[in-house]
Amino acid sequence: MTKYTSEYFTNPDGLKQHYRDYNNAPEGALTVLCMPGLTRNSKDFAGIAEHLSPKYRVICVEQRGRGLSDWDHDPSRYRPDVYVGDMKALIEHLGLDQVIALGTSLGGLMTIMMSAMYPGIFKAAIINDIGPEVDPKGIERIMSYVGKGTPPQTWDEVIEATKLANTGVYPDFTDEEWLAFAKKLYTEVDGIPTVQYDPAIRNNFEGQSDQSAPDLWPVFEATKDFPMVVVRGEVSDILSHETLMKMANTHPNLTPVTVPDTGHVPFLTEPECTAAIDKLLASIS
Repeated sequence: MTKYTSEYFTNPDGLKQHYRDYNNAPEGALTVLCMPGLTRNSKDFAGIAEHLSPKYRVICVEQRGRGLSDWDHDPSRYRPDVYVGDMKALIEHLGLDQVIALGTSLGGLMTIMMSAMYPGIFKAAIINDIGPEVDPKGIERIMSYVGKGTPPQTWDEVIEATKLANTGVYPDFTDEEWLAFAKKLYTEVDGIPTVQYDPAIRNNFEGQSDQSAPDLWPVFEATKDFPMVVVRGEVSDILSHETLMKMANTHPNLTPVTVPDTGHVPFLTEPECTAAIDKLLASIS
């Protein structure tokens, strides 16, 4: 396993946020900032971080209310615009002017937003299974389980809950793969599996479809200043094939990648993903 250290920074609201720092590359290497999805954490990027960290410094952050980061006592601040401000604070904390963005789902939306709010902050970007236009069916599926239900008490219950929440996403998973996936989402506290996010993150989605699925096409214009790879799971219910093709047709330097037999989201360690990511990063190094 590739070595990393657990580090913290203080966001603008005074909360401590955790990130994994895979700082194994030669001095002066480019930095890849990995930003996870709505309920996810730094564990999601363990595989791609291991792949990239011999050549690049890899930072895998956990948003407020997720993983080892502080929960916010004011749930109204669980919003993408607030998270974007947190990421600007992290980049400044790292002493960097520019990074390579790697954003999964919510992290991809944040990438698009940051490119407009902070021009020049990204040297390149990888966006995982999301775009300027989000399929409402996928949002509905995700919000059907986020912060809801009776918490599972055993790992068997966790696996069943994970399968139910991700029906059709990973159709070829074995039981061992479901367990490995579940352990990215849950941690064990006093012998009981515990989900690694604050259930209150769903609050700002209640009855606010405009926030849940914003139209970011005008904002997407700002990403045209840097090269990009956009990954889509073939059966994704968040990023449609039509939206991916529109992104590719309107962006002058965008490589679309489709991962077969996978939904929302790919792991980024699939061969077609690593090949495209490696080619992108080699082109800017």
